[in-house]
Amino acid sequence: MKMNIVSKSIFAAAFSASLWGAIAQAQTVTPAKKENSQQSRMAVCNANAKSNNLQGDARKSFMKACLSTSKSKDGKALSASQQRMVDCSRSAKAKSLSGQDRKTFMSDCLKNA
Repeated sequence: MKMNIVSKSIFAAAFSASLWGAIAQAQTVTPAKKENSQQSRMAVCNANAKSNNLQGDARKSFMKACLSTSKSKDGKALSASQQRMVDCSRSAKAKSLSGQDRKTFMSDCLKNA
């Protein structure tokens, strides 16, 4: 009879351990893939094109230019504000804005981007 109680206790302990192991494994979450620089640039360029209401050929040329430029003249990566300035400037150029219209557009673009 003692042997039966001991074997039941061992079985219960083993079952409990395997159950806790399964629960722990189920709770392990696979981390999401980290967005690479190209993906983040694409997201920024898309957002800027959308905020500037670019469509058709103007959007295509803006996206091409935006995605190809991610570094300054000295080879260092542009800061977020520098990239925003470049993107807004390209959008203004694509819309052929000048003078006060360009100033107003740039101000709005830089605030909203």
